[in-house]
Amino acid sequence: MHIEKHPVLGRQLHKPVTIYFNDQPYQAYTQQSVAAALMANGIKKLGVSRKLVQSRGLFCSRGRCCSCYMTIDGEDHVRSCLTEVEEGMRIYPNMDDPEVRREIDED
Repeated sequence: MHIEKHPVLGRQLHKPVTIYFNDQPYQAYTQQSVAAALMANGIKKLGVSRKLVQSRGLFCSRGRCCSCYMTIDGEDHVRSCLTEVEEGMRIYPNMDDPEVRREIDED
């Protein structure tokens, strides 16, 4: 759900754009972060943790915790809370990191 009019900040939504998460189209608005746009569309799982392979979502929302890493337009490990949406942006969850997981499995 997008907040169209904030009681203190006023109108918050700008120009609508279409983004693609796992190749499915979703509506977002310019100046919105990728993480915020996904949350507004009901997507809360942004990937899985590297070591324990547990679900990760938006945690700090200011680029400090690295919990929101995603693959955006072909670039891996992008902090989705700091990246603004763009028309036609392709977004995929960070679901695997085989090199790190292989090391854990061998321990």
